[in-house]
Amino acid sequence: MATDFRDGKTFPRRGRQAIGDVLWLARIADKARAAAAGTIHDYIYPCPMDQGVLERWGVTVSEFNAATRTHLSDDALHAWLLAKTTPERIAQANVWLLHEKCANLDRQDAEEGVTV
Repeated sequence: MATDFRDGKTFPRRGRQAIGDVLWLARIADKARAAAAGTIHDYIYPCPMDQGVLERWGVTVSEFNAATRTHLSDDALHAWLLAKTTPERIAQANVWLLHEKCANLDRQDAEEGVTV
C-alpha cells in the first residue's frame, strides 16, 4: 500500500536515507507510489529533484513508475535499479544530491521536522 501524505503529518522518507548505496530511492519510491494511489497530497511527483536523479540514473519516469508497480519492496526496487543502471550513475546522482542539492535536502528536512 502506498504511503498516504494527506494528513500533512506523514512524509516521504528523507532524500538522504539510502537503500543500499542509493540516495533518494526511498523518497522517490514513496512519492511515486503515493501519486499512483492518489494520496500524494501537496507533494509533486516527479519534482525537479526526482527528475534530476532519474536522469542521472538513466531511468525515465515511466520506467520508474512501472518498476514501483512490480517491485513492491525496497530490496526488490533496489535490485531492479542496480540491474538497470551502473554504479557510476548511482554515484553521480549521490554526489549531485549531496553537493549541488544539499540546501534542498536541508530545507526538506526542516520542513518535515527532521532534526539532523
